[in-house]
Amino acid sequence: MGFLADEELQGLRGAETLFASPIPVQSVSSDEFMPAPQTTKQRKFEARVRAIGARLARRQGMSRRAFFRTASGMAAAFVAMNEVHARGAQPLYEASAAEATTPELAQARADALKGQFVMDMHTHFLRDDTRLEGFVRSREAVGKAGWNPGLAGRPQTIEDLKFANYFKEIFLDSDTKLACISGSYSVDERDSFLTNRMKSDARERVNREAGTRRMYSHAIFTPGWPGWLEKVDEENETLRPDSWKGYTIGDNTNKHLSKFPFRLDDEKIMYPFYERLAKAMQRYPDRPGLKNVCIHQGLFPPVIEKRFPHLLDYCHVGDVGKAAKDWPQLNFVIYHSAYRWGGGPTTAQQAWEQVERTGRVEWVNDLAEIPAKFGVSNVYADLGQIFAQSTMADPRVCAFMMGTLVKGMGADHVVWGTDAIWTGSPQWQSEALRRLEIPEGMLRRYGFAPLGAADGLVKRAILGDNNARLYGYSAARRAELATDKVAYWKGLYEKHGGERSNLAYGYAAARARG
Repeated sequence: MGFLADEELQGLRGAETLFASPIPVQSVSSDEFMPAPQTTKQRKFEARVRAIGARLARRQGMSRRAFFRTASGMAAAFVAMNEVHARGAQPLYEASAAEATTPELAQARADALKGQFVMDMHTHFLRDDTRLEGFVRSREAVGKAGWNPGLAGRPQTIEDLKFANYFKEIFLDSDTKLACISGSYSVDERDSFLTNRMKSDARERVNREAGTRRMYSHAIFTPGWPGWLEKVDEENETLRPDSWKGYTIGDNTNKHLSKFPFRLDDEKIMYPFYERLAKAMQRYPDRPGLKNVCIHQGLFPPVIEKRFPHLLDYCHVGDVGKAAKDWPQLNFVIYHSAYRWGGGPTTAQQAWEQVERTGRVEWVNDLAEIPAKFGVSNVYADLGQIFAQSTMADPRVCAFMMGTLVKGMGADHVVWGTDAIWTGSPQWQSEALRRLEIPEGMLRRYGFAPLGAADGLVKRAILGDNNARLYGYSAARRAELATDKVAYWKGLYEKHGGERSNLAYGYAAARARG
């Protein structure tokens, strides 16, 4: 079917089989790229978090799984991360043993932050008629093998990757207040996550039932495809997307079918599209997000480059600066911050080795240098997999990249996106950013500024304020969220014991034996 081949799937397993830690114990992917195997440090983290969870759960008189659904369980996971990754040095995450062992203390912290404005403009779910049956085959194999007793003895579906569970994970199991439904188009449309119409319909459904603006939706643009510019004009009018998103790689799901890769600075192909957006901004002044050109770049490690070398030049940010300079009325929001090292074997290790050797991470530093190099202020860094993958694999890499982006682009040009729901509810990612701090030695060596408090200016900007500015979401509209139907549903959910599952969805590399 074109995404992950059968021989690749044989080396994978369903991600819901991973140990249900509040922080994933190894890398997880959709069908877009191969997930990295569990690293040595991730194995140590899994062992440590299992042990801490068992001990503290017994103290609280509950199961380990139930403990990890609590605020203390979340804190305990970050304590384990510090023990594995900081190794006695300055902690990377603000988390204490007192918080992990005292439910009242942990819950008080969670309650103080749950009202924080979190606007996640990078989320996914799969269409009802998806043919990405690899997810189903993975779950069936898990059940037959007995790895997850909950999957044994019953037919498997991929409902967890569809809308109902998406809504639960995003709005009920996390502090997220607004989300944007994104997608990925394929030359074979049956392998598109969602069509532009499906994203628009889901957005309208949520907002209608909520009574407020809770959802945004992208439309995917496809340069080079027959009639693509005419489709942009048509869908701008009929579907009213909040912004447009493209994949410079052409077809990210079926890379072997990719016939239409493009560069953002291609004056013949892309500049007519920018011209249409500029006119649409004038025609639809009620949609300020139309100025945001959202671009998937990066996630193209050497192992993928070897298979598709002809696509390499379409995956880095060498095309961003000129386009941004030529079109100052538009914003160029680079998804995943062009982080190259997503997926593939030992990628976080390669990224850290690159930091130690050169003081850079490919292509994140290149992105951070664009504002100064080209004299532009209309380039933004979306986090996405740059945060999800590096946080769970090597938080030193995460801290370095956050320092790099804030230093080069400004804290007001780094925007929140989680790529959920592939790694389950995005709450663990929000908590990771709230707790993350750049180590003192890294601050001095690279001239970074501290990220600051969980509710400080920098983290508030990244988690929500910057996206609100880009999409014109006013303070008055924020206030309405406290009393809409989603807030009511969430209140009922929490009152009656609703808890996040800590499950991830999609693919994970199979464990080595022995």
